[in-house]
Amino acid sequence: MNSLSTAKYTAFVGLDWADAKHDICLQAADCDQREFDCFAHQTQCIDAWANALHQRFGGRIAVALELSKGPIVYALQKYDFLVLFPINPSTLAKYRQAFKPSRAKDDPTDAELALDLLIRHPERFKPLKPQGVPMRQLSLLVEHRRSLVDDKSRYVNRLGDALKQYYPQVLEWFKQHDTVLFCDFIARWPTLTGVKRARQTTLKTFFRAHNARSEKVIEARLCAIKAAQPLTHDAAVISAHRLQVEILIEQLRLALNAIDRFDQEIATTAAKLPDYELLFRPLPGAGPVMAPRLLVGFGEDRQRYGGADELQKYTGVAPVTVRSGKKTSVHWRWQCPTFLRQTMVEWAGQTVKYSFWAGAYYRQQRDKGSSHQAALRSLAFKWLRILYRCWQTRTPYDESKYLNALRRRGSPLLKHLGETV
Repeated sequence: MNSLSTAKYTAFVGLDWADAKHDICLQAADCDQREFDCFAHQTQCIDAWANALHQRFGGRIAVALELSKGPIVYALQKYDFLVLFPINPSTLAKYRQAFKPSRAKDDPTDAELALDLLIRHPERFKPLKPQGVPMRQLSLLVEHRRSLVDDKSRYVNRLGDALKQYYPQVLEWFKQHDTVLFCDFIARWPTLTGVKRARQTTLKTFFRAHNARSEKVIEARLCAIKAAQPLTHDAAVISAHRLQVEILIEQLRLALNAIDRFDQEIATTAAKLPDYELLFRPLPGAGPVMAPRLLVGFGEDRQRYGGADELQKYTGVAPVTVRSGKKTSVHWRWQCPTFLRQTMVEWAGQTVKYSFWAGAYYRQQRDKGSSHQAALRSLAFKWLRILYRCWQTRTPYDESKYLNALRRRGSPLLKHLGETV
């Protein structure tokens, strides 16, 4: 057993979590004997287990588990004598495969494997360090908002499918189908017959009340409504799909309102964190939605990553090179937080329009034959190295300084900026 680990902790625990119960494998620091047990996922049971453990061993106790967040993590973080070590589920799965070729999952065995990984390879796992309340709150708010955006997309897609069955024209009258204007229009006129019966003055008043002030756009819609012909006269088709559309509109409205509420709470919470206004809000193309997501990705613990390369790998924008014999291949990094990777790549895409050098770099990669997505991943890779330095030194990003640095180095990128090297 690693002597450093023995000195730090009085006992080690491997925990396999579940909704109803948690299996554990326990080993004291001064012996090799292991014990198996389980406790129910109930507050009093968790409390009784943790306090009994502390009374028996005292000192600090290391707990290895597959989660870095979730109900059991939140419950165990209350106890200052428990130090949690998150283990990547894929790491545990590969370890299980190596020592259990059948690959059959068994909760007590998984608890022991987690314990074994921590004891044999303590240098590979970092203790979970809870960030401050505002940062943790922001992280959860951003994740919940993303779920709502996914819900909104599903409602919009289902709404479009339903409207295509009997009322496809309305999808052409509006460019965006996830707005209050669209929801209110469909709610008021859920069929083509209904909207064709409406007076022109009524329709104009409706559009103007929804800030559709362009008379040209309003007139175009009125002409399209007047010229529209029904797709079908089948009452069964129209009636059934109309009901579905009306229900989906209600769900879409709720999602839009919920996203607005989360946006307000995210803005309030992000403003409490110094790095937001200093580093992330001023970034080109970040905006009120992307800037909080970027801040959550970096966090507030500046010892969290060993360097920019570690951050690039963690976010999934660093490519994976596989070498076997004479063959070498480079592919996408799959094992990473998907939402974090999406954040970095989506923001990189925004910077193409708002950062002079980023746009030039993107064009350079496309000229080399890279696909759109590959060029964005490459740009995100480059941005992360820049942002990491800004984050570490608490220095706001300065576009002019970076451009001057490119000129001093004689970067090949200059020709894509319209400058001679």
